[in-house]
Amino acid sequence: MIGEIFILIFVIIGVLFNALGSIGIIRFPDVYTRLHAGTKCTTFGTIFIVAAVVTYGIWKYLPSRDPVWIVLIIHSVAALIFILLANPTGAHAIAKAARFGGVRPTKAVVDEMEEVVRKGGAKE
Repeated sequence: MIGEIFILIFVIIGVLFNALGSIGIIRFPDVYTRLHAGTKCTTFGTIFIVAAVVTYGIWKYLPSRDPVWIVLIIHSVAALIFILLANPTGAHAIAKAARFGGVRPTKAVVDEMEEVVRKGGAKE
């Protein structure tokens, strides 16, 4: 009973953050804010979804001692680690490529990349 409640709470929080990230991708004005919504919210939402899966795996493993649940937990944690590494790295690469490709932030107060883009290279 208590395990089901934790699983439900984790899934609701994860789905809520993923939905907010999706709404942010649709509503935000430029590529940079959309990337921010798409990576921050979905990464955080995925953490909670994986927490629900791990909790479910532990909840099923304890009474049965079936090793298939340990495999589920290991695969879920490995997927989370790869998502935690790839999501911000990919967003950074896309944002940097967009900026060097000439896409300017629409509502930015300070554009620290302006001088770097003008010179045509990275900061030293």
